[in-house]
Amino acid sequence: MRNAVWLVIGITIGFFAAHRVEKSPQGRQFLDDVDAKARGFGEAVLDGYRQREAELRAAVAEAEATIADLTERRS
Repeated sequence: MRNAVWLVIGITIGFFAAHRVEKSPQGRQFLDDVDAKARGFGEAVLDGYRQREAELRAAVAEAEATIADLTERRS
């Protein structure tokens, strides 16, 4: 419970600090840069996830085909 209180306090302080920084042109540019970098990172993670998912789906399809082939040979 105590950790949750600290989390809420930290989020509140961060919100007010970002709001004050955003009022200046330099602060707004800084926050825009941070936002762009965060979005780029998120897109990179998502691309990696999609690539890995495609690799796993291909591996599963190959395994299913091998199992089907072995089943046919056994019959």
